[in-house]
Amino acid sequence: MPTRIQQIPIAVIREDKQPPDARVPLSPRQVAELRARGLDIVVQPSSNRCFTDTEYRDLDIPLQEDLADRELLLGIKEVPINCLLPGKTYCNFAHVAKFQPYNQALLRALLDRRITHIDYEYLTDDRGARLIAFGYWAGMVGAHNGVWAYGKRTGKLELPRLKDLYDYAAAQEVYRAISLPEIRVVLTGTGRVGCGAARVLKDLGFREVAPAAFLEATSGPVFTQLAVEDYAAHPSGRPVDRQHFYAHAEEYVSTFDRFARRADIFINGIFWDGKAPAFFTREMMQSPDFAIATIADITCDIAPAASVPSTLKASTIANPVFGYDPATGTETAPFQAEYVDVMSIDNLPSELPRDASEAFGSILVEDILPEFDKETSDILRRATITHAGNLGPEFTYLSDFAAAPANE
Repeated sequence: MPTRIQQIPIAVIREDKQPPDARVPLSPRQVAELRARGLDIVVQPSSNRCFTDTEYRDLDIPLQEDLADRELLLGIKEVPINCLLPGKTYCNFAHVAKFQPYNQALLRALLDRRITHIDYEYLTDDRGARLIAFGYWAGMVGAHNGVWAYGKRTGKLELPRLKDLYDYAAAQEVYRAISLPEIRVVLTGTGRVGCGAARVLKDLGFREVAPAAFLEATSGPVFTQLAVEDYAAHPSGRPVDRQHFYAHAEEYVSTFDRFARRADIFINGIFWDGKAPAFFTREMMQSPDFAIATIADITCDIAPAASVPSTLKASTIANPVFGYDPATGTETAPFQAEYVDVMSIDNLPSELPRDASEAFGSILVEDILPEFDKETSDILRRATITHAGNLGPEFTYLSDFAAAPANE
């Protein structure tokens, strides 16, 4: 007897949000494997994907523009309101569950059109850990871009952009051919993002040193990776306990200034919950002791609600870096010696779309799609923001926001 997922007509949808995202939830190989398992899955044509229509067609995968007969629609980014099909089930990143004002109308449209929306960001296990994400690849691209931006600023090295290379294997060929000058990098975060960033720094030829050693006269191209114990302290003098920090982050103060006096590049790859102390203030950035010249803010929380005060906006793949004047708190042109450069692209994995899509799709195939076979799935329930005209059980807190006039 066929399983439920085999009875659901599925489509990989085109990314119609502008600028379009090159990533896909499933590669041609993965779609072909699902079809071989008996799933009814088609692909909507697109000229913007990292995998071409021809690559899907060559594996006998149907390309289908009209998705009226599809029930489950798999994508990556938000679907423009005018493209939403009523009554369907969408899986993508919608960015509507944190009261994002720019997507308030989208949340209202999901409800009005009785769409069931399952958000990848909220697919979690029983402990709240995310099951599927692009964070590792965001870390990789963010680290590369931070070093690239520092090279552009100083003229000390030249790197191509990852977006201009076929995949990460091509980037590794580039890394093997370069010789790094003396550069000091401080990286925050030890999760997916931090691990991805550390991988690129090592592949580039940076030597990892302990935080204490980084604060000393270490020479050469080096980096250090900081956990919360390394950049935060409790005013009482009590040792930093991670679980206590996660529950009571507002009690702590930042000690990051020690590293800001020793680093050329700061790569921020740590989740910020709005309660933890900022790494540093704008006033600290005005000090002559503040040595950081380039900030790669992978988390990209926009100031003032941010752990990095210079992240004034999300930059773009086309224009990845802007300058920041700590004296005025305003944006400037990039790569000027008297200002700090900021790289804050919010869709970094799109610069390595083939690798990132393959990794994402493998988790989707093995861990997420099987949940549709279950009578009830806590994993899907926790991620269902809207269901047939109502907010999902985990998202009823959005009721006032969804009902209010847009931009109120």
